[in-house]
Amino acid sequence: MTLLRTLLLAAAGAIALSASPASAQTKWNLPAAYPPDNPHSENLALFAKDVAAATGNKLQITVHAGASLFKAPEIKRAVQTGQAQVGEVLISLHENEDPIFGIDVVPFLATSFPESMKLWQASKPAIEKKLAAQGLMVLFAVPWAPQGIYAKKEINSVEDMKGLKWRAYNVGTTRIGELVGAQSVTVQAAELAQALATGVVNSFMTSAATGYDSKAWETMTHFYDTQAWIPKNITFVNKAAFDSLDKPTQEALLKAAAEAETRGWKMWQEKAGWYQDQLKARGMKVLPPSDTLKAGLKKVGDQLTADWLKKAGADGEAVVAAYKK
Repeated sequence: MTLLRTLLLAAAGAIALSASPASAQTKWNLPAAYPPDNPHSENLALFAKDVAAATGNKLQITVHAGASLFKAPEIKRAVQTGQAQVGEVLISLHENEDPIFGIDVVPFLATSFPESMKLWQASKPAIEKKLAAQGLMVLFAVPWAPQGIYAKKEINSVEDMKGLKWRAYNVGTTRIGELVGAQSVTVQAAELAQALATGVVNSFMTSAATGYDSKAWETMTHFYDTQAWIPKNITFVNKAAFDSLDKPTQEALLKAAAEAETRGWKMWQEKAGWYQDQLKARGMKVLPPSDTLKAGLKKVGDQLTADWLKKAGADGEAVVAAYKK
């Protein structure tokens, strides 16, 4: 009996020893809303790979692209509540919650990548503070390509947009629809292809990248490169999950995040023109907006900037002032 007990204890010890490296491993889920071949998802996959390499597989992050784990509007809440440890969202989806989350979709405020980076640096402290109050910590932000208008017909002025079934995905796009007399229908990126195919919408404003992801050329004929704004995706971590990591793992995660931000901006600057070429190659007319359309959109932009500043108050004014310095 004593020998058997000794053998059992020895076996249990061996199992415990063999299990210890695995138990030291931390596995995180990262829900994301865009297809695996979208540059945002590709960048997240590289980020996860960098984290695993830097931590000797101690921290492993699984990226769930294409809204496969949570739908886009649910991701932030899932990370806040710890259902996922880290997530990526189009931050302007949450503008209803706080106007500061919609700063990068104020039309014609920042219309180039350098301007967009300047706006991110000016708004980052305010966004970090808001997310920190919700138990979230910003890891990095990456832009999209500039936004343009897709339609099934020529759009030469804002009057031509009247009555269109306009896809909206945030406060700004909904408001543009209202101001030009279009009928706004809320459709997230993952459902856009289906909404286009079934005629739920027949016009929308987004990047050449989302148009490519949703095969816009199958239903749309025109893309107007209005460069209205450059939205951003923010990747954040549940603060309690971050705090539970040891110091070297935290440092490795933050270093990989800084690299992912630099790489993401570079990827999008290189990819923006490529996406427009893909739309052209598939038969779409890719055009600059006419002077009349530009002037009409500028008016819409001025109205939306005034609306946003009114909602955002002193905090918003401070961010815009810092950006315009």
